[in-house]
Amino acid sequence: MIILVGGTDTSAATTIWAMVELMKNPRVMNKAQAEIRNLCGKKGFVEEEDIHELSYLKDVIKETFRIHPTAPLLVPRETTKKFTVDGYEIQEKTIIYVNAWAIHRDPKIWSDPESFYPERFLNNIIDFKGQDFELIPFGSGRRICPGLHMGIATVELVLANLLYKFNWEMPIGMKGEDIDTEVLSGLTQHKKNPLCLVAKNFV
Repeated sequence: MIILVGGTDTSAATTIWAMVELMKNPRVMNKAQAEIRNLCGKKGFVEEEDIHELSYLKDVIKETFRIHPTAPLLVPRETTKKFTVDGYEIQEKTIIYVNAWAIHRDPKIWSDPESFYPERFLNNIIDFKGQDFELIPFGSGRRICPGLHMGIATVELVLANLLYKFNWEMPIGMKGEDIDTEVLSGLTQHKKNPLCLVAKNFV
């Protein structure tokens, strides 16, 4: 049950954050939709096997994980022995909190870290599956999120079909820059105010 809830609650939040950023960045939205629609044509639904061909969509999702990690503070760790980091002595059994949000926006790691720019992952081997510490929305090591694969599959399929089947517009009188990015308090970063968009059928 924990894996099911963890893989659905965070997937829903990630999908909403992806739509927020796509509405704020029409260039990215158009490029992602063109990739999906060129691949799928008029078949009516993006299937799981299609996802492997959607490289730009995967970059959009990576960038969403980077800029909006749904769990900004990873599961706490406990040190197993005393050690020193940058001159600071860390005692055995110290509880360690890893701030993924700060890592993902660190200008020493990422150029223009506050911008939503999926192209930063083109020809870039950095992935979010726990081996690259620059991007760790699911954590790393033995305590990596057990819902990782379910969560990724859900976000990829849902977002691909939302972009494929609908053209998205802002409500009358609103622009993309009017969308706020305020966050609810809690362990999972949900958007504070609902995202209201107008969906028009494409297929």
